[in-house]
Amino acid sequence: MAAPGNAAISILLEPSKGSGPVATNALLAAMLRAHDQVSDLIFSPGRLPQVEVNGKLLTVEGSGLRPLTADDTRHIASDLIGNNKQAINMLREQGSCDISYGLPGLARFRVNVFIQRGSCAVVMRVIPTAVPHLAALSLPSQLAETANLRDGIVLVTGPRGSGKSSTLAALLDLINQQQVCHIITIENPIEFLHNHKRATVHQRELHSDTPSIPLALRAALRQAPNVILVSELVDRETFEMMLEAAETGHLVLSSLNTVDATKTLERITGMFPASEQAAIRGRLAKSLRWIISQRLIPRRDARGRVPVVEILKVHPRTLEGWKGNTSARQTLLRAMKDGANDGMQHFDGEIEKLVRAGVVDPETAITHATDPDKLQQALADLKL
Repeated sequence: MAAPGNAAISILLEPSKGSGPVATNALLAAMLRAHDQVSDLIFSPGRLPQVEVNGKLLTVEGSGLRPLTADDTRHIASDLIGNNKQAINMLREQGSCDISYGLPGLARFRVNVFIQRGSCAVVMRVIPTAVPHLAALSLPSQLAETANLRDGIVLVTGPRGSGKSSTLAALLDLINQQQVCHIITIENPIEFLHNHKRATVHQRELHSDTPSIPLALRAALRQAPNVILVSELVDRETFEMMLEAAETGHLVLSSLNTVDATKTLERITGMFPASEQAAIRGRLAKSLRWIISQRLIPRRDARGRVPVVEILKVHPRTLEGWKGNTSARQTLLRAMKDGANDGMQHFDGEIEKLVRAGVVDPETAITHATDPDKLQQALADLKL
């Protein structure tokens, strides 16, 4: 049974005709069937399996299920990793590893296996089998303009679970459909599978296809790409190589775990010592094209979550006066408000629209706002 206070969801687990991966696959399939909005599966010693649905963690219950033991989670991890020697070595040496895993015809997963208190735990992010479209993700139509860019950097940012990977996949698919070009992706791990359309697409996975992202980026510059996708911007070395690629005529797409455009620019400049930050801001103004930040907010009707997107189009005058100081947020906010006719938008303005349209309730909106006090003032006529 679920622990007191924990929400639960029931599954029908059909008897497995085998053990090992066969039994693990049967459990995964049953957990996915429990709800059509499952985003993550979690296996932890001492707990029943869990799923995340619309941002809420639910305990999975069913006939024959019991709290997992350390042996159970170790066996599940082993079934998922299989004979991937690089992942096995990384788990032993670094305490965690990332892999991809697929259930044919049902789903693919981005999997992280890690050691905690001497035992294995597993978190599996569900990846749809089909590459998503912007409209299906309820994203602003103006994002399609990124498919027409010829060079520069496009960053998709947001917290964990905000849909960054899906947005990047949708943008890349647009380029694949519309441009005759060469695309190289560097991913950790590969999530969405992109077939050749008008573009030629090569996807490289960290550890199985390349030992490191910087090495793959360095090699990519000798592989005649027009577009390079790096699944996540993780460090200064990676960003410097992305910046070099953008400055030499490539379009580079990537993601970053930052909450909005201001924090994105602060995070990037903060990778460099103070003596270099002015120069980096100048290079950013010339090479950065779009910052697309997103959040998922619970809907008023309890039917899942709705994406809210902040869009900053960067050109030299956008960053005029931006020095990374305490007035930086107001400088960028003013740029996004002034650029509304060019397709720019800011979080709190979009959240306010959702409240007035009855999609999000005011209390939820305020808790997700960038500036809760100002949003509350903007909604004062609703008598919150």
